[in-house]
Amino acid sequence: MTVNLDEIDWALIRELQADARLSISELGRRVQLGASATAERVRRLEALGVITGYHAVVDLEKIGYPVLAVVRLKYPGNHHQPLRRLLAERHEVLECLRTTGEDCYTLKVAATSMEHLEKLMDELAGFGSTTTNVVYRQTLPYRGPEKP
Repeated sequence: MTVNLDEIDWALIRELQADARLSISELGRRVQLGASATAERVRRLEALGVITGYHAVVDLEKIGYPVLAVVRLKYPGNHHQPLRRLLAERHEVLECLRTTGEDCYTLKVAATSMEHLEKLMDELAGFGSTTTNVVYRQTLPYRGPEKP
């Protein structure tokens, strides 16, 4: 279900995606609303499921995960629960997308070393064939969508 958003809603989303730690008063100042109107708008966006959470962006290298990879997995079976269980248990898997095309899943994986990545790939290979691309640099960080 698509939610109808006005210009102020989009401005709130844009500001919160840039810095979710803004105070309600600062957020309101940036979108030219009072604090109570801003708080009500944000609560409404949360209640509608437009805003689904607030997260810290962490420098993976600084916390001991210098290896970042994108993994494509071809999963030949129809019973996906064992794979989903593994993905839920392995915190090195940062994101998982179920996709169309030749591959069934695309994963974003962080590892402490190439050896760590290799062990994780061996584990994933038990579910199907994998293609792994090591990331040199993230040239465009996640930034969220703009108004269509």
